[in-house]
Amino acid sequence: MSGLLCFLLCLVMVGLANSAKFDELFHPAWALDHFIYEGDVVKLKLDRYSGAGFASKSKYMFGKATILLKLVEGDSAGTVAAFYMSSDGPYHNEFDFEFLGNTTGEPYSVQTNLYINGIGNREQRLNLWFDPTKDFHSYSIFWNQRQVVFSVDETPIRVHTNMEHRGIPFPKGQAMGVYSSIWNADDWATQGGRVKTDWSHAPFIATYKSFEINACECPATVAEVDNAKRCSSGENKKYWWDEPTVSELSLHQSHQLMWVRAKHMVYDYCSDTARFSVMPAECVHHHH
Repeated sequence: MSGLLCFLLCLVMVGLANSAKFDELFHPAWALDHFIYEGDVVKLKLDRYSGAGFASKSKYMFGKATILLKLVEGDSAGTVAAFYMSSDGPYHNEFDFEFLGNTTGEPYSVQTNLYINGIGNREQRLNLWFDPTKDFHSYSIFWNQRQVVFSVDETPIRVHTNMEHRGIPFPKGQAMGVYSSIWNADDWATQGGRVKTDWSHAPFIATYKSFEINACECPATVAEVDNAKRCSSGENKKYWWDEPTVSELSLHQSHQLMWVRAKHMVYDYCSDTARFSVMPAECVHHHH
């Protein structure tokens, strides 16, 4: 019994150690009156007047950001909830999760995208294999000098690999903030904009808890080039995100990703010949 007790206590300790309170890491970025606080839970509200969004207090370079999120229940057509990392400026880098609302009974789809040096157009879309409105699920972005990995409940759904050796730019030189928001996007979000937001179902609420950023914090006073050095392992410091075990997917993770792509992906920009007459360079070399 003592072994089990210890195990359970350890689980509790891990839970305490890992997740931070919302206001330790984040602050509301806009529409403060559309935030609802219930203990450790934060709710963002969308109505016909406004959505809402929050931002991390710090910027980071390399590591992992995770949130637990329960999406809008019922008819959420036209709405988008987003969880993303982004740097600043016209040549910014950005890693996006966008959860696209739906009419009741339709599968919830999640769109991922990457911007590199200000250029996006790298959308992938998949239908989630569970109902994300019924319970909290974890969504995370992991980033190091070798790859960017999007995960849902620790299952990788997308990997973007560093292929600088082939002359393809990789986002690694800019510190990034962590953000989330909910807004109305019925011009495109549901069935390409054919299904509009039904405001009689408002307010639409996205619910968050358990915020975790395990990453290299970058002071605003430090130059980008120095942050890149400071957040990379060297002789005197060894960061977990530079360990060989996270330089690429494990065999198990590769199989998970293949399952996601085979069973749940509904759109991949790399296959969109109508949009790209020449296949984007990274698609040619990505073997996933």
